[in-house]
Amino acid sequence: MSQKDLAVLLFDNALEIVLAFDDKGLIIYGNTVAHEKLEYGEDLEGVPIGSIFPNAFRKDGDSWVPVCPLGNAINRMTAYRKNQTCFPTDMRIVKEETTGIFLCMAHSVLEKEFLSHELDQVKQETEAAMKVKSEFVANVTHELRTPVNGILGHVREMLPEETDKKKLRQLNLIEHCCVQMNKLINNILDFSKLEAGKFVLEPRRFRLRDMIDYVVANHKGRITEKGLDFFVTVSPGVPEYIVGDELRIVQILNNLLSNAQKFTSVGKITLEVIKTSKMKDSIELFFLVNDTGIGIDEKEKDKLFQSFSQVDASISRKYGGTGLGLSICKQLVELMNGSINVESVKGRGTTFSFSVWVGRDPEETDTGAEEENIVIPRPVNAFSGVLGDDEEEEPGYASAANRETLLKNLSKLILCVEMENWEKAEMFMETIRQLTTDAPQDVSRAVLRLKMAIQKENYEKISTGIETLRDLVGTREEPGIGEA
Repeated sequence: MSQKDLAVLLFDNALEIVLAFDDKGLIIYGNTVAHEKLEYGEDLEGVPIGSIFPNAFRKDGDSWVPVCPLGNAINRMTAYRKNQTCFPTDMRIVKEETTGIFLCMAHSVLEKEFLSHELDQVKQETEAAMKVKSEFVANVTHELRTPVNGILGHVREMLPEETDKKKLRQLNLIEHCCVQMNKLINNILDFSKLEAGKFVLEPRRFRLRDMIDYVVANHKGRITEKGLDFFVTVSPGVPEYIVGDELRIVQILNNLLSNAQKFTSVGKITLEVIKTSKMKDSIELFFLVNDTGIGIDEKEKDKLFQSFSQVDASISRKYGGTGLGLSICKQLVELMNGSINVESVKGRGTTFSFSVWVGRDPEETDTGAEEENIVIPRPVNAFSGVLGDDEEEEPGYASAANRETLLKNLSKLILCVEMENWEKAEMFMETIRQLTTDAPQDVSRAVLRLKMAIQKENYEKISTGIETLRDLVGTREEPGIGEA
């Protein structure tokens, strides 16, 4: 087979239009696809190439001269059929110097352009639907906030005047539900703004240590009520004043500390702030929130920062939450040019860390020297360390530290029952349940019976249940209900 026959064979079986034309612009060969697409039939040879691609050639006397680049350059050109209908193509023209023959290769992009238009239309419709959804969510949550705040305001006015214990418990429950509803509304509003790209940071100058004290004050009571240690350390290298969105940094810290408190029943929670880098008028602050709680399995970490997602469905039922908090934290951190990460060991605790870039105080004088980031622990409460001096002791029911903490929580449970503060009683009961997760079967059954008695507010069964549990734990030294 000659080279000419081989070339014809290859061109005839090509998937694109192939046209060969002479120096006058007259077609001397068209492959099978060219005959089909251009609909010239046997009349294709001798047709001026400018009739097929009028935008790619210009008439010069008796010849057609290419106006588009030759070689491997791909040009978007319109091809005209014999009946003068047209379709878009990507084409290129090459010249064989020895013979002076031009070769034009083109393939139709009609389907590609159609799909592109369809995709653009779908994208526009999706964006419009997202906008409508975001506006709807924003409007609904704003409308929800008004009646919730109305109920909350009236309940708080009634609380100081109410003397009946049963009604007081009901009012406290309503107040708690309203506060939780407001938190949920705020989360949905923030998520809606972030999703719509309408979230705007509001940086201002503020004193960082005042912000940390405010965050600590918000969480200290709930953390220490569970018998947990709470430590805060702020590196001396961290400046007194910074420029940033204080409200959003507080929001991130509140979320992380709330999670730490929620998922930790024994041990400690720590918050650390360190200055890690400085660049011109900006500094990078690094925050760590560490707990000794239930921990997270390695394969479940990717779910943490997804919207409406939690590591385990049972966590939502047991501890509550929508799965929005960490997703919002991640987006807020990224808006402040930072990142957020998590390290955890199942059953041993979790450490969340995030960095944010903030502005330096305009009034700060630069000494040219970097301060050392020496971390000095500052205890927030006077509770002794749960694990004692031996930090390597495995947490578990059999450990002495665990039993000591269990007895402390039983004593606090007694006080809550005596004062008929059932909400806090259930909180301490949940802590006791966590502390006895790996306990023997008789202990687990006693805990379950006690929990059911508390849920039913059955005073007699609670008293019996606490005495039974104390016997099983190994001490009856402290007074039971009604003995104090």
